[in-house]
Amino acid sequence: MIRIRLPRIQRGMSMIEVLMAVLIFTVGLVGLGALMVTASKANQMAYVRTQVTFLANGMADRMRANPWGLWNGSYDDDNYPVTGTPGACNAATGCKPSEIADRDKKLWSQQLRDSLPAVGKSSIKCTKATGFDPSDVYQMRPPYSGSCVMTITWAERGFATGGGDDKVAADSLQSFTWKFEP
Repeated sequence: MIRIRLPRIQRGMSMIEVLMAVLIFTVGLVGLGALMVTASKANQMAYVRTQVTFLANGMADRMRANPWGLWNGSYDDDNYPVTGTPGACNAATGCKPSEIADRDKKLWSQQLRDSLPAVGKSSIKCTKATGFDPSDVYQMRPPYSGSCVMTITWAERGFATGGGDDKVAADSLQSFTWKFEP
């Protein structure tokens, strides 16, 4: 009769095996933590970019609602956000198209400051099409038939050079540029 000897079965794990399992588990948790930080930053960046898109569309709608102010260049400015208190425009006092544009600029500038982490120098520049005189259609909505370029710049939190948040140095700004026809 032939007997086969099997090795003795270990009845527990050695301390080295336990430490290796804890080490592998810890490395996995650190990787998961880094992934959560990266996902949180990406989520914040997407939120800010969505806000920029909403703000740009809001200003374009304000410009479309005031065609005479748009035609006269009242929205053009290289120094957004502008400062100041918006004037009161209501049915009792009334406003000229340039006053409506000034109010729109100041309200929009306040929205930029409130909605974005740190607003850099932003601008709106419109170019009229040639060969059209809006006085021909007085009392009607004049077609603008030109184009506008809106640029919004901002600094995203945690991405500033030189440490700290919300730096608006030129090398740390994000930019949204939109060419549209109002």
